[in-house]
Amino acid sequence: MNRRTFLKDAVLGGVALGAGTRLLSAFPAAGQSAGPDLAVAQGESPATITKAAVEALGGMGKFVGRGSVVVIKPNIGWDRTPEMAACTNPEVVKALVELSLEAGAKKVTVMDNTTNQAQRCYVRSGIQAAAKAAGADVPFVNPRRIKKMPIGGAWLKDWDVIQDFIECDTLINVPIAKHHSLCRVTLGMKNWLGAIGDPRNQLHQKIDEASVDLAAFFKPKLVVLDAYRILTRNGPQGGRPSDTKLVKTVAASRDAAAVEAFGATLFDINPPDLPLLKLALERKLGRIDLEKMNIEKRTV
Repeated sequence: MNRRTFLKDAVLGGVALGAGTRLLSAFPAAGQSAGPDLAVAQGESPATITKAAVEALGGMGKFVGRGSVVVIKPNIGWDRTPEMAACTNPEVVKALVELSLEAGAKKVTVMDNTTNQAQRCYVRSGIQAAAKAAGADVPFVNPRRIKKMPIGGAWLKDWDVIQDFIECDTLINVPIAKHHSLCRVTLGMKNWLGAIGDPRNQLHQKIDEASVDLAAFFKPKLVVLDAYRILTRNGPQGGRPSDTKLVKTVAASRDAAAVEAFGATLFDINPPDLPLLKLALERKLGRIDLEKMNIEKRTV
């Protein structure tokens, strides 16, 4: 068994845990007494495992204050149904909206700058209906709300940014784990291309560098990775159910790099072998050493 397979199996494997039970650490870190670095939840319901992962981090109240404005950034980029695993699972998004409002948020907005036509993507992904049912605003991107801003990245110096993702108290990144033809996988950091203006295709020449620069710029308070059903080939939009794999997992962390590292293992990629994660480590955006993290697993 190679190291990357060991890492994935160590997090996902093991004895099934009862609801609310904590595995103190699959990889204990010496002297670590704070909450877990990463929470991983598994189960049949996308909503239930999402809530379990956030609860394992201390609950949404750790991230959302009473009276706050919350913006949730899923991947709604493609005109695909949830069964195609091209967009974030709508039940995962709905659960995060519910948790945010229960924590006392004054307003929750769910939005994305889609690749296909926004009206089609919002409806076909199921995210518009699910988020609205939970009490969120689900607007399309307003061109008047796009403003050029200094990104201050190592490669990306400035770009047009959608102001909704800046003018909030809590920003939550909720990508889906997918194969990508250019960068092997697309997880949380590349998801920020949906928070900026066009022409985004120009960034593909340096997609890893651009993604890391954007992750450093937006700095979400919470990252929740939808790996309920992942896209294993023909990404980023897929097109056939046979391109997907049912993993029934959600991972969450304050540490964007930790979530990215875990997501890489779902595709049998050793985290240090992913160029994007090497760059993230150099920029001190978080940790990728899963074997040294305090990881809490819940099965619900």
